[in-house]
Amino acid sequence: MRDFDGKVAVVTGGASGIGLGIARAFGRAGMKLVIADLDDAAMTAAEEEFGAQGVDLVTARCDVSDHEQIQALADTTINAYGAVHLLCNNAGIGIPTATHKMKLADWKWIIDVCLWGPIYGVETFLPLIEEQDEGHINTTSSMAGMIAGQMMGAYNVAKHGAVALMATLERDLRGRKSPVRASVLCPGPINTNISRHSVEYRPGQAKPKSDGETSGKVARGIQDILESGMDPDEVGQMVLDAIAADEFWILTHPHWSKAVRNMLDKLDEDRGLTKA
Repeated sequence: MRDFDGKVAVVTGGASGIGLGIARAFGRAGMKLVIADLDDAAMTAAEEEFGAQGVDLVTARCDVSDHEQIQALADTTINAYGAVHLLCNNAGIGIPTATHKMKLADWKWIIDVCLWGPIYGVETFLPLIEEQDEGHINTTSSMAGMIAGQMMGAYNVAKHGAVALMATLERDLRGRKSPVRASVLCPGPINTNISRHSVEYRPGQAKPKSDGETSGKVARGIQDILESGMDPDEVGQMVLDAIAADEFWILTHPHWSKAVRNMLDKLDEDRGLTKA
C-alpha cells in the first residue's frame, strides 16, 4: 500500500501498547480506524484522543480468541465504513511459566489469543480486503517467534506459528497475484503493559500451580526489560513505513537477528542448540 489517506484499518489490541502506537501512525496518515480491545477504559481514552485530533474512529470490544467476535468485528467495520483495507492482528498475551508446570488451560488460552486470533483474522478479513484494489494484513509476532527462550513455552509456540502463518500467507498471495500483501512484526523489548495485562485477563481456570519463585523472578525481569524498551509510537511508525514499502519482516531491533543466524550456524555445526 502506498496511499493510506481515507483507507480503513482495523487494529486488534489497539487501545494500548504497540496497537495504540500503530493506530496513532495510521491516524496521522489519514486512515479511518477501528480499534478492538477488551479494556473499556483504554478504548474510551483512545476515542477522546483521536476525536480531539479529528481522526475518524470506531471502537469495538472484541476477544480475538472467539471466532464469532472476530466476525462481529468485521461486521462493525463494514457497517461503519463500507470497506476494510488493512488489518493488524496485534492483540497478544503471555505468561512466563516453566513448560513442565504450565497448565493446559494456560496453553490453550495463550495459543487461542496469539495464534488462533490471527488465524481468525485472516480467515474473516482477507476476503473483505481482497474486494479492494489493494490491502494488507500484518500480524504482531515477536523475536520469540524466531528464538524460543526458556519459561515462555506457549508464547513461543504461538509466536512461531504467527510467523509461519504470515510467511505462508504472503507466499500464497503472491502465487495467485492477489492485490493484498502480508507482513509480520517481530518486536524486541517495547515499553508496554503486556505482562500486567496478561495477568489481569488470565482466565480463572488458568491460574498457575505453585510455580515457585522462578516464574515470579522471570516475570519481574521481563517487565523491567519492557519498561526500558522502545516507545510503542516508534514501533507504529515502523509498521506504517514497512507496509508502504511492501516489506515482509518488520524488526524493531534488527541486530537481534544475529541470534537467529547463530542458531542456524549451530544447527550446521553440530545440530546443537544455542543459549537463548
